[in-house]
Amino acid sequence: MGQKKLLRFAEINSFQNVLQYPLDIKGKWKRFFKNNNPLVLELACGKAEYTVELSKIYPDKNYIGVDIKGNRLWVGAKKSLDEKITNTAFLRTQIDKIDNYFEPGEVHEIWITFPDPQLRKSKAKKRLTHPKFLRLYKQILKPEGYIHLKTDSPDLYHFTKLAIDHYGLAIISDIKDLYKNKNLQPELNIHTYYESLDIAQSNCIFYLCFTLPEVLADDDEIFSGLLKNEELNINETGIN
Repeated sequence: MGQKKLLRFAEINSFQNVLQYPLDIKGKWKRFFKNNNPLVLELACGKAEYTVELSKIYPDKNYIGVDIKGNRLWVGAKKSLDEKITNTAFLRTQIDKIDNYFEPGEVHEIWITFPDPQLRKSKAKKRLTHPKFLRLYKQILKPEGYIHLKTDSPDLYHFTKLAIDHYGLAIISDIKDLYKNKNLQPELNIHTYYESLDIAQSNCIFYLCFTLPEVLADDDEIFSGLLKNEELNINETGIN
């Protein structure tokens, strides 16, 4: 491990706005933030640009950046401390354990910004909009709470649309080329480090905002079959 990472890991242990695998935070976030403001998560937040910038735009909400990489969380946590931002926190843990840290309905919104699209078919279940993750979010998200996806991956966008259609999720917003739109809401104009890398080389940013139904069926095998058929159709027709 590089010296820079080692220094960050050592420093992050002293940050009061960072919680690493906490055992007793579930249901206690109002006490942590010392207010009753709505709670918003950024999952797989990386350097947490969205967490920090959203906290400035909406100071009447509390924002939590969640990631497993402590050296990445350090960036957002340090910036928050330096700028004396009090409505941010940073949670180091795996996303598939997110329900260990929040009570049912404790979270008002979830942001998923430029996650790893996990393009290999064998890794489809690791995509953060896979139904198994949606069911996790359902456990902690308040009824009709928003889920936001911002990605440069057309594959992840189409995958998420397939899940939305299959499970009858309510779409609030569906934008295929975000920055072509004028007068965007300020939260949609936030740019991230991983966005700048343009890994997907799509020259296009996709945005989806949707809500979850009261019941989300546990039928991953059926969904996997639909996904396989969709991929076959795309390969046969050349649809992107």
